[in-house]
Amino acid sequence: MADDPYATLGVSRNASDEDIRRAFRKLAKELHPDISKGNEERFKKVSSAYEILGDPEKRRAFDRGEIDGRGEPRHAGFRQYARGARAGAGAGAAGFDEFGFGDIFSDIFGSAGRAGARSNFTARGQDVRYTLEVDFLESALGATKRVTLPGGGMLDLNVPAGVADGQVLRLKGKGQRGVGAAEPGDALIEVHVRPHALFRREDDDILIEVPITIDEAVLGAKVEVPTVSGRVQLTIPKGTSSGRVFRLKGKGVKSAGRAEPGDQLVTVRIVLPESIDDTLAYFFSEWRQKNRYDPGRQ
Repeated sequence: MADDPYATLGVSRNASDEDIRRAFRKLAKELHPDISKGNEERFKKVSSAYEILGDPEKRRAFDRGEIDGRGEPRHAGFRQYARGARAGAGAGAAGFDEFGFGDIFSDIFGSAGRAGARSNFTARGQDVRYTLEVDFLESALGATKRVTLPGGGMLDLNVPAGVADGQVLRLKGKGQRGVGAAEPGDALIEVHVRPHALFRREDDDILIEVPITIDEAVLGAKVEVPTVSGRVQLTIPKGTSSGRVFRLKGKGVKSAGRAEPGDQLVTVRIVLPESIDDTLAYFFSEWRQKNRYDPGRQ
């Protein structure tokens, strides 16, 4: 036996049109697939009940026993009416708007709700959001990370080289399933990059501070410097001051859409020995007496 539309909406048989409309609005808010997942079938029943009781002519036909709770004719004489009503709805002159169905969805959910009502309750699946932590070098060079999806599914996510902290990656169709024939939503993954002990990032450039000895600063030297892609030799010229910045071309990050990678900027810092021996102290004492060097202090 088909469902009783009065019982489905929870109203009495002598309920007013406004009572029926109010009951449907309340249930539609509770059960709409965009708000409450898992209630699609009940939402369809409630909508079908209102399709009958919200149309005065169909309601009278149901009360007279001419149609059942699905709107199907009980008697041959009513079949012509049923065919005409369906034809009118298909032509766009009747259907949902004829008895305020579209208006109710528009009031509750906006224009998207009206569109959903007219398309047999199809609705695109909701997007789902995740956060993913990656190491600094993984963000700079790219990596494959395993992500847990709704329902416990696993996905190997390709983290592109150059992804930035806070950047959102979109996985098409990996969100919640759509209602009816609608497409699923997407998975939106916000990337959080863990700080690195040595490297910092500014745009596509990598910044690093490298300690050098006083003799390397005075005499010059070749020192080994780490980069995101491995260690390289950096030439320190004679007389290098603390704070001088050297540029390693192309040793930064290559972001998507950029033709060339950034650079690595190496700031050198002179570090003195923890213990100054007599030889070093005597040398500088003699040097200071013979050279009145002024670095420009005010």
